[in-house]
Amino acid sequence: MTFHREGVTTLILFLAAGSSLVVVAKAWLPLWSFYVICLGVAVVLALVVNFFRMPSRRLGTTDPHEILAPSDGKVVVIEKVHEPEWFNDERIQVSIFMSPLNVHAQWSPIAGKVKAARYHPGKYLVAWHPKSSTENERTTHVIEGERGTVLFRQIAGAVARRICHYMKEDQVLAQGDEVGFIKFGSRIDVFLPVGSEICVELEEAVTGRETVLARFPNA
Repeated sequence: MTFHREGVTTLILFLAAGSSLVVVAKAWLPLWSFYVICLGVAVVLALVVNFFRMPSRRLGTTDPHEILAPSDGKVVVIEKVHEPEWFNDERIQVSIFMSPLNVHAQWSPIAGKVKAARYHPGKYLVAWHPKSSTENERTTHVIEGERGTVLFRQIAGAVARRICHYMKEDQVLAQGDEVGFIKFGSRIDVFLPVGSEICVELEEAVTGRETVLARFPNA
């Protein structure tokens, strides 16, 4: 377990502010107030460390037919939809909702070449809102693998206000490479070829880089 680099600035700012608050409380407030503030600072520190934790994980598969979950969270959507931005045809959409308690890093679901890496500014609707996939701040990433092509989007939520993405077009990725991070609650939409075997169910908790989300058709 390590601390993610995206959280270093947040941690430094919090430690500076928290330390100043404790010093002021000790000098000017009653003893009971000082203890309450110390407890509050400790709780918030624990939440920050928990949010930006980066666990060590073994790769769930190296089979080119299998597609890994790109993030932690709960499966909230499995349905056939029209994907208009890249494929312009029908795809199977699997959406994963991340609560603030989940690990918020993202990993490449397959090995392959990055065909698109696009950032879209937008709104901050709650992550489970039907229009969040097309109207919120988001990214679109398309990876072409040996057995098929996967598109997945990082979608900001009402609390998440910063999407970090590390992929570039024409970059070659190994399955399970770290490709991004979203700060606070958010969502990931994955678009798979019709006919893919979906290996998860609605409301199922998945683990990024470990859980096999689906298998390409004719695997």
